Amino acid sequence: MMNETGEVATVIAVHRSSSHSFSKFTEDGIALLQGLGIQGDAHCGHTVKHRSRVARDAIQPNLRQVHLLHMELFDGLIAAGHAVWPGELGENITTRGLDLLGLPTGTRLALGGSAVVEVTGLRSRSAPGGKPSKLTVRRFPARRAGRFRCRPVDAGMLGV
Repeated sequence: MMNETGEVATVIAVHRSSSHSFSKFTEDGIALLQGLGIQGDAHCGHTVKHRSRVARDAIQPNLRQVHLLHMELFDGLIAAGHAVWPGELGENITTRGLDLLGLPTGTRLALGGSAVVEVTGLRSRSAPGGKPSKLTVRRFPARRAGRFRCRPVDAGMLGV
């Protein structure tokens, strides 16, 4: 990936979890499945997987198949004395050097050799149960602390 200044943006880590836990486990690699999400992740599928959304309307399209978060957010948290590491905030892909905050909905990102994801929006900063985490509310406005929702438009393997 190239960022807006022509520098190479990188994927720092990849994560997944087969359960609806808040944190995800760091993996050596993940498989992005076109139109579905990450193989083996609880959010993989055509329709919504988040329990609160399933309860409201189980057949609505899943726009939260893949979550991205920028390492620069972790850098700020760590510098502020918080022990939080990639995967612990529920993201699938942790990037560095990519201005995720500046990406409009619809942006397509080429990841690795063949995987491409499309940004579908900004996910809220909520913790499990739909309540904002005290850490993110205190330290970061929603626009800075949010995870970016994506859906894979081209399948592929992604690793670090």
